[in-house]
Amino acid sequence: MKLISWNVNGLRAVYKKGFEGFFIGMDADIFCIQETKMQEGQFEINLPSYNIYMNSAIKKGYSGTAVFTKMKPINVKYGIDIEEHDQEGRVITLEFDKFFLVDVYTPNSQRELTRLEYRMKWEDDFRSYLKKLDKVKPVIMCGDLNVAHNEIDLKNPKQNRKNAGFTDEERSKMTELLNSGFIDTYRTLYPTQEDAYTWWSYMANAREKNIGWRIDYFITSKSLKSKIKDAKIYSNIGGSDHCPVGLEIEI
Repeated sequence: MKLISWNVNGLRAVYKKGFEGFFIGMDADIFCIQETKMQEGQFEINLPSYNIYMNSAIKKGYSGTAVFTKMKPINVKYGIDIEEHDQEGRVITLEFDKFFLVDVYTPNSQRELTRLEYRMKWEDDFRSYLKKLDKVKPVIMCGDLNVAHNEIDLKNPKQNRKNAGFTDEERSKMTELLNSGFIDTYRTLYPTQEDAYTWWSYMANAREKNIGWRIDYFITSKSLKSKIKDAKIYSNIGGSDHCPVGLEIEI
């Protein structure tokens, strides 16, 4: 089974930059998107082979997630049943026979870390949500988690130590998640791979120089570790400040 995840930084915008060609070429079983920046009905998507599920933010043009799946799920859930977290369209959960698929767009702590306190509460509540799912059946979670976990996961760790996405607090929450029964699929397969990034600033030709961060992930339950075949970063795919990431798994 092939899965793709991509923060498109605006679905309508990326559609004009070759999204459909990449989507069709990948022929993924499940394709997850973050930061759709749209409401349902604002843009018509014609992909007849896929069931499409969208969770939009109340605030127009902001956040949002979507899942395209060839397999029809048993159940679809939007949000995590906590009102303060469910206003921004950040989570979609699809239940299948053998696993849960969770598409997530984690809140950014923002400049000056103005949203770090909220982010910490989000992390605890979202981890609890994943752990509850994992007690029922294995979980495949993907998305923009807005954190580079370790120094190997960004180009300039020392300069970014106290910046959003690489604070000690955010990194420790990621460690806590992995210690509670989950694995980072890319680092499981490629523990020492350097210069493997999924997001680049639009400033100072960062992408051309590969001055980036790895903040987009496929995280799975530990019980699925033996079923993981490959984890991919499609760094050559443009159209967004993020590139797509992929997972191949037998399940």
